Amino acid sequence: MDLNDDNSRLIWWLLVGTRGGKTRSRIITLIKDEPKNIHQLSLEMNVNYRTIEHHIKIMLDNRIITFIGDGYGRSYVLSNYYRSNYSMIDEILRNYYNFDK
Repeated sequence: MDLNDDNSRLIWWLLVGTRGGKTRSRIITLIKDEPKNIHQLSLEMNVNYRTIEHHIKIMLDNRIITFIGDGYGRSYVLSNYYRSNYSMIDEILRNYYNFDK
């Protein structure tokens, strides 16, 4: 992976370089094709709601994901940039976590 641009370094840092990267990676794979809310992610991942909420906030703050809707049912999706440049995320998932998605 070429870490010469800011976006590549950011996504590497968030998914590999920090504690919680694997959880954020799992969230990304689940919302890649279909928007999901925090409750849905919590159930699918068998992870505490507050934990998912924490990781969602980090990814929102760094513009990795965005949301659709309001309130409790707010769903999350990849931002346009990362959706169109998903190959850099996919490379990390395959090389560091052996994800097949």
